[in-house]
Amino acid sequence: MPAFRFEAAEPSGRIASGTLDADSARQARAALRERGLTPVRVDAIQEASPVRTLSGRLGTADLALATRQLASLLSARLPLERALSAVVEQAERGVVRERFAAVRSEVVGGHSLAEALSRYPRDFPDVYRALVAAGEQSGDLGLVMSRLADYVESRSALGQKLLMAFTYPAIVTLVAIAVITGLLAYVVPQVVGVFAQTRQQLPLLTTILIAASDFVRAYWWVMTAVAIAAFAGFRVAMRRPGLRLAWHAALLRAPIAGRLIRGLNTARFASTLAILTTSGVPLLRALDAGAQTLGNLAMRENVTDATARVREGVPLSRALSAHGQFPPILIHLIASGEATGELPRMLERAAQAQSQEVERRAFTLTSLLEPLLVLVMGAIVLLIVLAVLLPIIEINQLVR
Repeated sequence: MPAFRFEAAEPSGRIASGTLDADSARQARAALRERGLTPVRVDAIQEASPVRTLSGRLGTADLALATRQLASLLSARLPLERALSAVVEQAERGVVRERFAAVRSEVVGGHSLAEALSRYPRDFPDVYRALVAAGEQSGDLGLVMSRLADYVESRSALGQKLLMAFTYPAIVTLVAIAVITGLLAYVVPQVVGVFAQTRQQLPLLTTILIAASDFVRAYWWVMTAVAIAAFAGFRVAMRRPGLRLAWHAALLRAPIAGRLIRGLNTARFASTLAILTTSGVPLLRALDAGAQTLGNLAMRENVTDATARVREGVPLSRALSAHGQFPPILIHLIASGEATGELPRMLERAAQAQSQEVERRAFTLTSLLEPLLVLVMGAIVLLIVLAVLLPIIEINQLVR
């Protein structure tokens, strides 16, 4: 049954909006009139294509909150249709209401929840749909949705922690660049311009500063164009699979950033495998879904190759260690899990260890970057001040 988004006038004159299910727009308007509302606008919020595309996109925080609500309602033995209706009613953002209203319409029409979610792949990733399908097959969808809510929330929390850790250094860097550019473009020319009238030989530092100031003022547009062209060229180059794979492999070899990227992707991959295997999803399917969570293409290629090896009968630990992309702790824990029959628990332990390691490295790095950036900015400003003061000091010495 299609879902419709409506705007209708209440008897008091206030405009109400929301969503409702109906077979057609005419039936939707009739349903609104039965409620005592005057339809103003009624639009279908889904199309007849196999893969739906609605306006907007669910954010990670929206998905985590809606998943937690749905898990709580299903754990309370509420029917799926009523649980989805409650999520729609409690949603604060319009995109959440529209998306889950459309999913509810598919469920009412006879589709399973996993099938309904598969029509919106941009909002519900592979691992999400795989877990929902496993929950429906096991008959305990509420428990699986609760695990899924934990997974989405933990992944969102890790991303927010990393974002907060690097926000301050990024702001300091941008402010430093703006201040230095402003000094070179506007302040320095006005201050050192008076020295040209004295016809004295300027110190080397002052000469360099004046040349840098003249270059910034004359060629700022060239610098801006080069920066934009370099960014655009990089984006175009990253669309080529070969170059993108080489770049991602190079990132993993970087001294500091490589460990952060490797740890973050490993934590996501291990957490995904842990929750999928715990919920009864076959290992090969879990590996396919886990590969989609990897943002690094080199590591994703590693998992794809490992999946083919596992399909041939090779143990997962040996298959993943073939290219050396994943950290040894993950390989050892997987090998231990395969030997003891506790693979999901070992994967969960590996995910927790990698998440903690990523947080520790990120906060250590930012704690070192913050004072380093302040020192660099202070040193550059000090050089500018010295370049301005040195001619003044020499003039005072000549006057004496």
